[in-house]
Amino acid sequence: MSAASSTGPFAFSRLGIHGFHEVLGIDAEEIRLYWVIETQTRDAAQVAYRVALSTDTEALESPDVDSSKLAWDSGRIESDEQRNILCKPEGGLKSTCSYYWRVWIEDNHKQTHHSPIQNFFTAYPRSRLLPPYSMNQTYMPHSSLIFRAWFEDENDRWKAVWIGDGGDKPIYLRKTFKLHQKPTRAVLFASGLGHFNMSVNGEPASDHRLDPGWTDYHQRVQYTSYDVTNRMTAGENVMGAHVGNGFYAGDQGEDRFFWPMYEDNTYVRYGNELCFFCELHLFYEDGSHDTLISDTTWSVRKSATTLANIYASETHDRRLYPVGWDSPGFEASTWSPAKPLTGPRGHLFYQTQPPVVLHETFNTVRTYSPRPGVVCFDLGQNVSTMVKIIAEGAAGSEIIVRYTETVDDEGLALIPDPLFKQFETGVFSKITLAGTGKPETWEPDFCFTSARWIQVEGVSLNAGEGLPVIHSAVGRHISSAARRLGTMKTDKEDVNALLNALYWTFNSNLFSYHTDCPQIEKFGWLEVTHLLAPATQYIRDMESLYTKILDDIVDAQESSGLVPTMAPEIRYMCGPLHDTITWGCAVCLLPDILLRYYGSTQVIPKVYPAAVRYMEYMRTKERKGGLIEHGLGDWGRDIAFGNHQANIETAIYYKCLQCVEMMARQLGKTEDTEKYKQWSARIHEVYNRHLLVKDDPSRPYVYYTSLDNFPERDCTTVAQAMAIQFNLCPAEYKNDVMAAFVEDASDGRMRAGEIGLRFLFNTLAEAKRPDLVLKMARQEEHPSYMRFLRRGETTLLEFWQDACRSKCHDMLGTIYEWFYAAVLGLKPIGNAYKTFEVDPPYEAEFDHVQGSVDSPYGLINIGFKRDAAKIVTLDVAVPFGTSAVVKLPGSVKYAEVTREGDEKKAQEGGDVRLSHGSYSITIRP
Repeated sequence: MSAASSTGPFAFSRLGIHGFHEVLGIDAEEIRLYWVIETQTRDAAQVAYRVALSTDTEALESPDVDSSKLAWDSGRIESDEQRNILCKPEGGLKSTCSYYWRVWIEDNHKQTHHSPIQNFFTAYPRSRLLPPYSMNQTYMPHSSLIFRAWFEDENDRWKAVWIGDGGDKPIYLRKTFKLHQKPTRAVLFASGLGHFNMSVNGEPASDHRLDPGWTDYHQRVQYTSYDVTNRMTAGENVMGAHVGNGFYAGDQGEDRFFWPMYEDNTYVRYGNELCFFCELHLFYEDGSHDTLISDTTWSVRKSATTLANIYASETHDRRLYPVGWDSPGFEASTWSPAKPLTGPRGHLFYQTQPPVVLHETFNTVRTYSPRPGVVCFDLGQNVSTMVKIIAEGAAGSEIIVRYTETVDDEGLALIPDPLFKQFETGVFSKITLAGTGKPETWEPDFCFTSARWIQVEGVSLNAGEGLPVIHSAVGRHISSAARRLGTMKTDKEDVNALLNALYWTFNSNLFSYHTDCPQIEKFGWLEVTHLLAPATQYIRDMESLYTKILDDIVDAQESSGLVPTMAPEIRYMCGPLHDTITWGCAVCLLPDILLRYYGSTQVIPKVYPAAVRYMEYMRTKERKGGLIEHGLGDWGRDIAFGNHQANIETAIYYKCLQCVEMMARQLGKTEDTEKYKQWSARIHEVYNRHLLVKDDPSRPYVYYTSLDNFPERDCTTVAQAMAIQFNLCPAEYKNDVMAAFVEDASDGRMRAGEIGLRFLFNTLAEAKRPDLVLKMARQEEHPSYMRFLRRGETTLLEFWQDACRSKCHDMLGTIYEWFYAAVLGLKPIGNAYKTFEVDPPYEAEFDHVQGSVDSPYGLINIGFKRDAAKIVTLDVAVPFGTSAVVKLPGSVKYAEVTREGDEKKAQEGGDVRLSHGSYSITIRP
């Protein structure tokens, strides 16, 4: 593909590597690439592509690429694919090396267009462990043969060692070094357990918080990478690391709440020594490359933060803070040499998921003092947060900061659930002021929570009361840096309020894993990963986070094949809370979700063996020839009501088998593909044999029953919805089963827990009954979404209760998917939105809906407007590389379709098919 390059009307708006949010420490032997194109050229298409990879940018600058200078070359490939492009250099990627890649595409007019040159940096793709300190020194003569291979592979091995002070309290680490010249590039690899903050010359190395991501540290330890070129100077430089506990060495302290130790004290630390390592790679203009590592030449001292409890509890003494400790010129003669440590057992892997960062700041909407010495700040929005306070007072003054989602009649912090009063009393941060005579700022380093109110004790709003003065308190939203994708607004204010509550609930539960809630538990329960994926993919780009979660799941799998209900598994839960397929199924369903929503398959080779083992384990749990009935059922109905096990868990089992069949097909395993196809067919037959009722004279239709009160038969929305949504219902009975479903749903009451809820809404969407969804949402009594809002809540609660322990739980949030799919009307059909459907709310109460989703191929915009004369105007923007199918009402014979820049055209009734471009469609009654 050597035609003259033409950027012209074609623009590459986004390029990247599947499964990696950042690309400064790639440790894979192969990668998969993607690109996004924008163009307004009518009928333009990509007909071929070429991707080239090199360690030399000059090799990629000319359209006539010199193949001898390339590390890998796809050659010209006739294809319109823009995603999942495999790049696998022979011999793998070099270690600690800059790679550059570029895409050339050929359009259907024989024009070639090139992308900007992209860059990534590798770590050590073939090395997973740090050497013990003794091995990293000059080895002894009698051991030279033993360790020879280690040292001969110098370029491909980690060189740093784990260091610390041998204790389990937060520490500062620093290293001073001199450079004779400023490097042309400086890349820093680092990790500190449990969490660490990295700085260079007194400035943060990045905007990351809570690095590295939480994992099972016995299996996997993540390192992060930072480009610190602009931080380096000729002369003296300083690297600094502040290391805290996290879950690695969780610290309850003497008076704090720590959930893994609640009730039965089951928490077992991963390690008892906080530890840190780093490698700084310096590249110079002459081509030389130096490496500075963590070793005993670093200095260490205890932190001014003496307690780092991840459950929003820190103790910090401003008097102990060594001002300027991470900057040049600091006197550190009293610091101790760092100790070499064994470190964690887990292997090192690059942090693939998006980092955790700070987002919006929520300022106070109301400040009040309910009691002398107590000042409360209402932020107006419950949200995951790292607070920040500014206070001024005498040296030694103690301030207590509490965080809460609920307040009592006085406006003081409250946990409504009497079982969790320890959380109310034992979650706080204690700050001791230095008394500098100036306002002092405190913000946590290693903890977060969700809160609407900040309660500060030991302060006043005014000077002269003998207490420190509190100047301000704000909440800074903290969550994943995953790219934000979707927006949506309607003409119904109560719906907009619910959308806002859903948005903040979802965003507040995305970190290095998907939390169940960001305050009480903070655990990685797995059911939300797949149940909420179809909703979350409208909000955030979840591809790299799901990739990491799958690593956690594979690490958590037991030798029997069982996948536990949470990953990482911090606390052992017994019985169905440990072994439930609607949780463990994430190992099978997430690869399918990644293919369906992001068009990527990179996880399949590593997940497939685990998924196979899980299916073999589940086979041992079959009853009545193939039913699964041993789990939590429809958890979350009436708090925790274990009903519909056979309907729900067997349907999930059936879907898992289909996903494993898909993975086998992707891997070219023909025999396995047929095996799982037949296995799922057997479950389909068993499901219908036991649950489909065709002989009930009391009902005018065929329906599905549960086995909850066998042999008594029931006919519920959840039973019908599971069969319909999982394609378990034979085609000849579909109308009957749908009629049974609508009959039970017609009173507008949600009789579903968190598992059944998603399938309830999806079936109502299929039945074209938005009226029933909205009736359910608006109920006066629970279950009801709008009841939450009417009571002043700004996020979703854990259960259908007024008084919940947790008020930032997203597990009931599956209605968010319904809003985007059935009200905005946007639904992916082909993988990664290669084709998508637009089916706006013609039959709903909405007269105006506006929204957008930045899909894997680009931005999709949809605007729906219905005027007083019932004329509908539908605006649709379709990205390049995709096609849209717009559904018209069945009664409409034709519509007027106008593509931007073209003349109006009449479209016959039925579906309107659109290629890329911006369109306006007018539909008259």
